Amino acid sequence: MGARAAVDRRENPPPAGERRTVWQTPGAGDIARLCLRTEPLATLPVTSVRVTVRAVGLNFADIFALTGLYSATPRGAFIPGLEFAGEVSAVGGEASGFSPGDRVMGVTRFGGYASVIDCEPDYLMPLPDDWDFAQGAAWPVQSLTAWYALTRLGALRSGERVLIHSAAGGVGLQAMQLTRALGGSPVGTVGSEDKAVRLRELGFDDVLVREKNFHRQLQRTGLSFDLVLDAIGGAVQKASFAALKPMGRLVVFGAAEFTPRGKRPDYLRAAWRYLRRPRYDVMDMISSNRSVLAFNLIWLWDRKDEMQSLLAELGDVPLPPPLVGRRFPFADAHAALDFLRSGRSVGKVVLEC
Repeated sequence: MGARAAVDRRENPPPAGERRTVWQTPGAGDIARLCLRTEPLATLPVTSVRVTVRAVGLNFADIFALTGLYSATPRGAFIPGLEFAGEVSAVGGEASGFSPGDRVMGVTRFGGYASVIDCEPDYLMPLPDDWDFAQGAAWPVQSLTAWYALTRLGALRSGERVLIHSAAGGVGLQAMQLTRALGGSPVGTVGSEDKAVRLRELGFDDVLVREKNFHRQLQRTGLSFDLVLDAIGGAVQKASFAALKPMGRLVVFGAAEFTPRGKRPDYLRAAWRYLRRPRYDVMDMISSNRSVLAFNLIWLWDRKDEMQSLLAELGDVPLPPPLVGRRFPFADAHAALDFLRSGRSVGKVVLEC
């Protein structure tokens, strides 16, 4: 790596008075409690890389964590955020693979809404030269989610038809791209005609604008599927399962129907939806030869080898840069979260530092 190899990597505390800016909540339960604050930079651990963050990717998991509806939500005060991109500013004495000045994108088990992040090298990836930082911050979580759903659980094979819900969102759009790259036939669903138009502009012709009675809509179209990717839940998920072919797979990785309308959860509404959630009888599933699988990507944090394997596989798939639909200043995290929660977003919502 030329002159960069000679960088002094001795562990030293940061200069006196050096600080970082973070969005932190004192505890889950109310998004309004998320506050912008500064704090002193800690000494860089010898095994970590320090990244000056330039962009942060937003995910629905952030909303669910802040409102306390996410099973992996930390107890007490925490900084939300699962993915970021930026520049390496320092490297611990026992860390390797990166040097100051490198452009990187990375993942973190919370802590992403920060201007500086200390991260182990295993959770960082080089940022492609022709991508900007916002595109880098938009890539890791949605790509890993879509790839794991399609390949590890969905076992997608060339020629299979895949129904992808929320196809204009970050994960959905990446799943549409990956399905096509793997030889499958993606059929996307969206909640508005505007989003359908945008998908068609991106080259996806098979798009359904979901009607209130989605089961009846699928019956009318006569469509059936080998694989369904769902992060909505409720009646949409139930109708999707009914449209599976024999040997079809329903892969669930979220439940957008539980998204709070406001800053705090509506527990009565959530309880009602929970009681009415789809239920599956394994004996019926055996008879119809259809499967339901579900996952939470956060578990990858503790399985570095598996995550590296998934990233290596993704690296072999030719894909365009991710679509960043809206960019907000880092100081406008509340506006960005409101926009993401509104359901109006196309592509990824990103904070820029």
